[in-house]
Amino acid sequence: MGYRRFMDRDGNEWEIKDLSNREWQLTEVSGGSQLPVRVPAPGYETDPFELSAEELQRLLDAAQPSRSSSQQRRSPFKD
Repeated sequence: MGYRRFMDRDGNEWEIKDLSNREWQLTEVSGGSQLPVRVPAPGYETDPFELSAEELQRLLDAAQPSRSSSQQRRSPFKD
């Protein structure tokens, strides 16, 4: 069985595997060092081939911490 692949906005290629009706796994296959990401399957679609690249990008974005939140914020109370 073939798995769905898509290119994210950064040009990385991801493979989507449907682990179950409730969970999908996104694995970077373009040589990146990111670990596989597990996302809840969207309730409106059970087949990864039926989703657009934009919908898959939203699933990936929701699963990964945002870049701005990963940076430490400086406390305004420190001198």
